[in-house]
Amino acid sequence: MGHKPWNAANAAGRITRPLRHNGMPYQGINVVLLWSEAVARGFTSPIWMTFKQALELGGHIRKGESGTMVVYANKITKTETDEHGDEVERAVPFLRAYTVFCVDQIDDLPDHYYARPAPTIAPAQRIAHVDAFFANTGATIRHGGDKAFFVPSLDIIQMPPFENFRDAESYAVTLAHECVHNAAIQIMPHLLGWARLAA
Repeated sequence: MGHKPWNAANAAGRITRPLRHNGMPYQGINVVLLWSEAVARGFTSPIWMTFKQALELGGHIRKGESGTMVVYANKITKTETDEHGDEVERAVPFLRAYTVFCVDQIDDLPDHYYARPAPTIAPAQRIAHVDAFFANTGATIRHGGDKAFFVPSLDIIQMPPFENFRDAESYAVTLAHECVHNAAIQIMPHLLGWARLAA
């Protein structure tokens, strides 16, 4: 398979176990819910919080942002009287859903919430005419994670962040490769059925 032209370790550090605003990790199904949302929406921060928590920290959810549902499961103990008149304790499970937002959706939080790994290359090293070319393709290009791929069923290209590549040329070559997959579907839409079957 060859060597990836980006720093996968740096990129992988961007999609880590989801954390609450206080640094405690989410558990259970919430990990999967938040990971999938982070990848789908290109979020790079692992930190999530409720609207109220963001406000308490001085943050503001950006206008138009939508939250992600997570769940809290637990049991409460109820004391009941059985048919013999004896008091018995019964555990009653419950599930509560609530909405959280990724730090990437929130402005004005304390600086430590926005800490990022040092980039491999500076964003200033982008090549303007290459960026213009890809912008003109009309392809939906999302950034985040440590893999480059095209998702035919969603018609999106997923790329690691630009700054994780060895150089601007490596980014351009990788994105061009993924754009070929995208173009094949645009030029030969009958391939989309095969792509959906393979997914």
